[in-house]
Amino acid sequence: MIRILLADDHPIFRYGLRAVLASDPDMELVGEAGSGEEAVELTRGLRPDVVLMDISMPGLNGVEATHRILQESPGTNILIVTMYDDSASVLAALKAGARGYVIKGADREELLRAVRAAAAGQTLLSPAAAQHLTGQITKARPAGQPFPELTAREHDILDLLAAGYTNPAIAERAGLSSKTVRNYISTILAKLGAASRAEAISRARAAGLGGTRS
Repeated sequence: MIRILLADDHPIFRYGLRAVLASDPDMELVGEAGSGEEAVELTRGLRPDVVLMDISMPGLNGVEATHRILQESPGTNILIVTMYDDSASVLAALKAGARGYVIKGADREELLRAVRAAAAGQTLLSPAAAQHLTGQITKARPAGQPFPELTAREHDILDLLAAGYTNPAIAERAGLSSKTVRNYISTILAKLGAASRAEAISRARAAGLGGTRS
């Protein structure tokens, strides 16, 4: 029996996943979380085999929650199930330790196959996620650029952070929404393994970033 914890802030989507999981006799839903913080807390108490984790949740996002859960329970397997279909999200999730990445809208068989793979400690990516990962691996980066794990956009945002820009100022300068900037910063912290914004800024400045202030 695969014991599963579901973490998503949309009750209707949780309802749909609950029905899919109930259709497989080898899977048992042991708990549901509506936020990243709740997912961390419930995993600590329930010790599920697999956590189905959304990325965008209020407070602690899914990437950060994945990182925290695996620090406490490295034997837990986390499968990201999200609407985010972009390279930054895929890489951040995998770097945080997620076993797989499935785009919302996947059919029943794809989702159950991904759950079984995660429970077995295997990695399974949806076709779109695998394509993003391949593209990032093959993308050439400037020689000697610090933090090669970051995408070009993430590198630019880290540079602005190191230069002392606030989130609203970064959003204005980069032509992004404030929420998108927050998500980028969360991803950057996860990729760098930085415990805080201040730590990321300190490391960026030590690497020579932060010269963009005008």
